[in-house]
Amino acid sequence: MSDEFRKNLLGPEPTYLPEEPEVEARLKAGDEAVDLAAKHPTSSLVWAILADEAYAEGRTIESYAYARTGYHRGLDALRRNGWRGAGPVPYSHAPNRGFLRSLYALGRAAASIGEIEEAERIAVFLRESDPEASAQLGS
Repeated sequence: MSDEFRKNLLGPEPTYLPEEPEVEARLKAGDEAVDLAAKHPTSSLVWAILADEAYAEGRTIESYAYARTGYHRGLDALRRNGWRGAGPVPYSHAPNRGFLRSLYALGRAAASIGEIEEAERIAVFLRESDPEASAQLGS
């Protein structure tokens, strides 16, 4: 039996997104996420921050929109990095957290506006991506 066969039985390999050093540096320097979104629109992390800020301020629909943007940008990044629609996206890998935060924020906002089926699908997706992500993000 080949090693490739054994590997396939275990499921897909985890996906690790690349670091975003410029985004991280600008955030640490105090730049606002809203300004960074215009400069780095593909960063799920920036959209997740915007979703969290909007949600904390009671702007649920804006939070939903920001989270959905971060989620889709994250799906694009995952696909570019070998993800094929299934498999682990480890929370322990810091660059994956923008996508996972966006996913969590989307589920939270969906539940808040009564999109229960969407919220449930997202909860499953988050658990399947990394069960630790749900615990870390507060669900």
